[in-house]
Amino acid sequence: MSSQHRTSSKGLKGKAVAVATAASALLLTGCSEQASVGWLPTRRGVTDNVDTIMDLWIGTWIAALAVGLVTWGLMLWCIIAYRRRKYETGYPRQVSYHAPLEIFYTAIPIILIVSFFTFSDRAEREITAPKSETADVTIEVYGKQWAWDFNYLDENVYFAGVQARLDKQGNEGVEETLPTLYLPVDSTVDLQLKSRDVIHSFWVPAFLEKRDTVPGMTNHMYFTTGSEPATYAGKCAELCGEYHSEMLFNVKVVSQEDYDIYIESLRQADQEGRLGDEYNRNPNMNTNN
Repeated sequence: MSSQHRTSSKGLKGKAVAVATAASALLLTGCSEQASVGWLPTRRGVTDNVDTIMDLWIGTWIAALAVGLVTWGLMLWCIIAYRRRKYETGYPRQVSYHAPLEIFYTAIPIILIVSFFTFSDRAEREITAPKSETADVTIEVYGKQWAWDFNYLDENVYFAGVQARLDKQGNEGVEETLPTLYLPVDSTVDLQLKSRDVIHSFWVPAFLEKRDTVPGMTNHMYFTTGSEPATYAGKCAELCGEYHSEMLFNVKVVSQEDYDIYIESLRQADQEGRLGDEYNRNPNMNTNN
């Protein structure tokens, strides 16, 4: 092999190593960003509940991974350390007791289960509790086949949603045409979730939580909005009929000034008052509970 060929081969190998290193670094950088939020479809600070849920999720995964590594390590060690040797004959001892080890195997799972339950219960109580005695914003949300109505109770205005229309390619169309729930930044929110007909589910993936809307019942979603304006996609997460896939909406978190402007635009459009239970499929089913 000529020296020129060897030099060329070394150059190619060097380039390959450099490319592989750069690609690995880029991949690890992306993974580290995703890992910091537990590979969840959101970011910290969207709502206060997002941080609580994310901390619980990541902590649970770390604990589960640690237990898995220890378990896999012990299994591998047993496979290697207690494998059958060539010189061994007959059957191994079929019955053996080790009281301390069996107590350990029983106690550790119990401790883990109690710990998971305790942290989960604490997080759930924090998420489902009202953020204040009186929320900054109280909005009545009605799910209906196949759209959403929003009653801004404090301002006495409403928005009546119309079903989204998808084209043949399944595109959602112009974002501005979707029913949109407006919320001001840095505000405590009480969403009163109701249904006009069948069971729906109010779901904003970036919020990491959803609530069912059930005829004759009122569910609540309490949270505090983030400090940055943003738009989040929402949808119904409960199969509710033929056009379930088109029951889409947006949530816009805006400045207090923009929120006031939007509320005033509803007043200018003569959308004052409240679209209550009288518009339900069964108007005799009272949801004020």
